[in-house]
Amino acid sequence: MYGILLPKHRYRVADLEWRKIYLGKAKLKSSSLITSLLSGFALVALVEIGIESDVSPGLIIAFSVCTTLLVSVHLLALMVSTCILPHIEAVSNVHNVNSVKESPHEKMQLFIQMAWAFSTGLGIILFLTELVLLCWVKFNTKSLHYNSAAAWASTGIVIPVGVVFIVFAFHFYKKLIAHKFDNHERDLDALTRMANELDNHNESRIQTV
Repeated sequence: MYGILLPKHRYRVADLEWRKIYLGKAKLKSSSLITSLLSGFALVALVEIGIESDVSPGLIIAFSVCTTLLVSVHLLALMVSTCILPHIEAVSNVHNVNSVKESPHEKMQLFIQMAWAFSTGLGIILFLTELVLLCWVKFNTKSLHYNSAAAWASTGIVIPVGVVFIVFAFHFYKKLIAHKFDNHERDLDALTRMANELDNHNESRIQTV
């Protein structure tokens, strides 16, 4: 790919590829970190909660399903990060233009996006749901005189936080798409200029010959 380009253009194309590599690497690292924290909390909560015998069966089912989904989603994101990240880091640590093509970031882009969305999007929503269910299971019991006020208070706090999170995620995604579109337009213009300069360079060489 780089062999047919002029030297100054090779570095431009390589810069675009390196940017994609570092972005994928950063997403996988953040996904791995968030996944470890939230799934660990969910497992500790499930083991240490001490469910009372008078808790509603429906509430217990909802809590167990939410906890299982939370851990499963984060473990899936962790598996993707663990499998792909070492290969990307191995290439990014070389700092060689020709090593870019050895990175799996392009072919694995779907899995990278999936891991990032699961850990930072779906995983956080499930985590907030887990907090609400945990408060209901813990506070709305006979030993605490069915303190539903505490459970409702936590629910009233989590719901606005969840709404703010969803609004922010939507707004962030919208801005990110616009930013990517602008970057793609600039990259396309740069590639068009590179192609025109390459054609002019080839024509001048032919005329010289």
